[in-house]
Amino acid sequence: MNTSSHYDVAIIGAGMSGLAAGIRLAHFGRRVCIFERHNAVGGLNSFYSIAGRKFDVGLHAMTNYVPPGVKGTPLGKILRQLRIDRDELALCPQRGSRIAFGPRGEVKLRFTNDFALFESEVAARFPAQRDGFARLVAYLRSYDDVSLNAQPRSARAVVRDFVTDPLLEEMLFCPLMYYGSAQERDMEFGQFAIMFKALFLEGFARPLEGVRVVLRVLLDKFRAAGGERRMKCGVSRIIAQDGRATTLVLDDGAEVTADHVLSSIGGPETLALFQPPETEIRGRQLPAVGRLSFVETITVLNQEPAALGWGEDTIVFFNDSPEFNYVRPDEAVDVRSGVICLPNNFVFEAGQHLPEGLLRCTCLANYDRWATLPENVYREQKTRWFSEVQQSARRFLPAVEDDVLAKATVATDMFTPRTITTFTGHFGGAIYGSPDKKRDGNTPLANVYLCGTDQGFLGIVGAMLSGISMANYHILQPRAG
Repeated sequence: MNTSSHYDVAIIGAGMSGLAAGIRLAHFGRRVCIFERHNAVGGLNSFYSIAGRKFDVGLHAMTNYVPPGVKGTPLGKILRQLRIDRDELALCPQRGSRIAFGPRGEVKLRFTNDFALFESEVAARFPAQRDGFARLVAYLRSYDDVSLNAQPRSARAVVRDFVTDPLLEEMLFCPLMYYGSAQERDMEFGQFAIMFKALFLEGFARPLEGVRVVLRVLLDKFRAAGGERRMKCGVSRIIAQDGRATTLVLDDGAEVTADHVLSSIGGPETLALFQPPETEIRGRQLPAVGRLSFVETITVLNQEPAALGWGEDTIVFFNDSPEFNYVRPDEAVDVRSGVICLPNNFVFEAGQHLPEGLLRCTCLANYDRWATLPENVYREQKTRWFSEVQQSARRFLPAVEDDVLAKATVATDMFTPRTITTFTGHFGGAIYGSPDKKRDGNTPLANVYLCGTDQGFLGIVGAMLSGISMANYHILQPRAG
C-alpha cells in the first residue's frame, strides 16, 4: 500500500462540520484529510465575489450566541473542543429582531439576545397563553436535544400540549423552520428544541466581516493541527466490501484508503456514492431527498439601512397571513413569507461598520422550476423574482419610496436553488438536506458516518458541534465492541 494515500480519517466536504471534525481529530494525532470538490471551503456557509464585492451565501447570523462567561452552551463547547479563543470570532450581537404576521406585519413579536423581552412580548400579545408558553419553555430548557438516541416526535403535537392559540403556534414555528427545518409543515421535536434554544434562549451574532472570519479561524486551526486538505478534489465513489468502505475514488480517478470516513455532504448524497449501491448492501431504503429550497435577493446600498428608516431590525421573519405555509411552492418562489436580514444592524465595536449597506430577503423556492431553465430564461426569471421578493418583503419594513431605494442601490444579486446545489452538492437544492436525520451518524457501512446537516445538529454552531460529536463518538471514543 502507498502509505501517502492512506489516512486514519477521510472527511468528505469542507463545510463547517467537516472542518470542525478535522480539527478535533487532528488534535488527537489522527492523520486526517478533507476532500472538497470546490475551490472554496464552507459549503452552504461560504461566500462568492462579484466585481470585487464578497457576498455571504448562507450566513444571516450565527445562532447560539451567549455573552462571555456563560457556561454549558453549544458555543462554549465548540470553542473549548476546537481550542478557539472567543475573541478570534469577534462576535457582535444583534440589535433586535421580530416575527411579523399579517398583510403588513400587524401582529409582531420582538426578541433580542435577552429572552426576557420575548417572554414579555408573548405575554402581552397572547395573555391567555402566558402560562402554557412558560411551561413549554421550562420543558425545552430541560430537554436533551443533543441526545443521539432520541426517538422522533412531532413538534406540532408537543407544542400543542402547551400552546393552544394557532397564531402563536405559527409564529413560533416560522423562524425555527426558516432557520433549520428540512421537513414540510412540521418539525421533529428535537430539531424544534435545538432551534428554539439557538434563536430565542441564546441568540444572534455575527463577525463584522461575516462568515469569512469563521472560515479563516477554522482553516488556521486545521492547518496548525497538521490536517491535510485537498481542494477541487471531490470523492466520486466509495467502494465497499464486507459492509465496510475500502477505497475512495476521487474525481480524477485516483484512489485513497482510510480507516474511517466522515461525510458532511448529506445522507442521500453520501449513500449515492456507495459501490455497490446501498440498497444492495443491506436492502435499506435511501433517505428522502429534501424538498425545501430558497432564493435570496441581495441589495447593496450606498448608505446604512438606518438612513432609509431601516435601523431597528436585525432580522425579520414575515408571513402575510395567520397561517404559515412552510412547504415547497408550486411556483418558482413563494413570496408570502420569508426572512429579511439587515447585516448592518448588529452592535459592532465602536468605530466599526460595514463598508456598504445590505438588504437580504429570503423566500421558499421550487428547485424543479429553476433547475433546467436555459441560461437566458434563468436570468429573466431571476430579474422577475428579484422584484417580486423585494416588493413582498418591503411590506414588513418602514415604507421607502421606490425611487429613493433605486437611487440608494449600487448593486444587486440573487441566488437560487441552482446556486445552493453548486455550493453544497445537495440534491434538489435542499438547503437543510434530507428530512430523514440520522442522529447517531451511522450509515449502512460500518466505518462511514454522517456529520453536518443530515446528522441533525443545525446552524453554523450546530454544524461544528455535529463534526465534533461524530468525531468523538465514532473515532476518538469508540464504543466497546
